[in-house]
Amino acid sequence: MRKHHKIIFSGPVGAGKTTAINSISDIPTIKTEESASDETKDMKETTTVALDYGAIILPDETKIHLYGTPGQQRFDFMWDILTQGGIGLLLLIDGNDSKALENLSTFINSFKSFIRKTSVVVGITKQDMDKKYDLAEYRAVLSQEQPVIPIYEIDARNKKDISLMVETLLYTLDPKLKMQA
Repeated sequence: MRKHHKIIFSGPVGAGKTTAINSISDIPTIKTEESASDETKDMKETTTVALDYGAIILPDETKIHLYGTPGQQRFDFMWDILTQGGIGLLLLIDGNDSKALENLSTFINSFKSFIRKTSVVVGITKQDMDKKYDLAEYRAVLSQEQPVIPIYEIDARNKKDISLMVETLLYTLDPKLKMQA
C-alpha cells in the first residue's frame, strides 16, 4: 500500500525554499512565480505567490509531498491552507539578512500551532555569504521552544543538506523512520 506524507517548506522571501525543493525533488517541480511588485523586487525578480511543489519517492514507493509557502506575510492565508495534513515544517532563514533573528522568531510564532502538532527543523541558508549571526544566536531565539528544535547551516542548492533536514524531521516524528533516497 502506497503511503503519502506532506512536508512544508517555509521562511521569508529569498531564504531558499524554491531552491531547496528543486534540489531534492524526484519529479519536475511546480512553481507559482510572478514578477515581484513590492520591496521583494529589490532582492529578486520573481517570487512565489501561491506555492512550490515537488516530491520525494522512497524505494518502498512512499511519496513525500513537498510544499513551499510564499514568504511574504501578506500571503499567510496560504500558510494555513498548505499546512493542512502536513507532518512537519522545514523552516529556512536567510543568514545573510540583517533581520534573520527577527524572521526566525516571526515564522516560529506564525507556525506555532502547526509545530506543536508536528515538528520543525530550521535551516540557515547563505551562511557562506555575509553571515550576520552564528548558530548560537539562532539557538538563543529558539531556546524558549520545547522540545529542542534542530538547527543546521545549509546550502539550499545541496541535495545532501536538504536530505539531512528531511531525515531529521522524520526522526523527530518517529525515531524508527529512515529515508533511503
